[in-house]
Amino acid sequence: MENSIHFSIVERQLVYAPSEKLVCEYEIHSTKPNDLQAIEASVLWYTEGKGDEDMAVHFFQRRVPEDGDLGIPFQFETVLPNSPLSYFGAIIRICWCARLRVFWRGEDAVVEQIPFQLGDVSRFRVRER
Repeated sequence: MENSIHFSIVERQLVYAPSEKLVCEYEIHSTKPNDLQAIEASVLWYTEGKGDEDMAVHFFQRRVPEDGDLGIPFQFETVLPNSPLSYFGAIIRICWCARLRVFWRGEDAVVEQIPFQLGDVSRFRVRER
C-alpha cells in the first residue's frame, strides 16, 4: 500500500455564487502514519496571463499531529467572498481553487488542487454606445 490522498469538493457545482458555502473533504492514507507531518488546506485565487501574476489566500488551515489523528476523514468549509470573480479573458485569467498540501517526513510536499468557478461574469455585458 502506498501513500494516497482523497480530496474533493462536496456536492461540487459548475459555478459557485459569492457568499455561498464551499465544503471540501479529504482523507490521507499513509504507509507510515508517524511520517505524516502536516496537512494544509486552503481556498485561494490566482491570476494567469500577461503581466505580474497575483495570488491571495481566502481560507487557510494547517493541521499537525498534535491536533489529532491526521489520517481520519476531515472536512473544512468557508463562505466564498464577493470578489474577485473568476474571469477567463484573452489577456488575463482569474482562477479559483481548493488546494491541499500534504507533508511527509523526508519527502517533498504533495499538492492536490481542485479548480472551481466563482461567479459568472459572462452575464455582465458592456453596453456599446
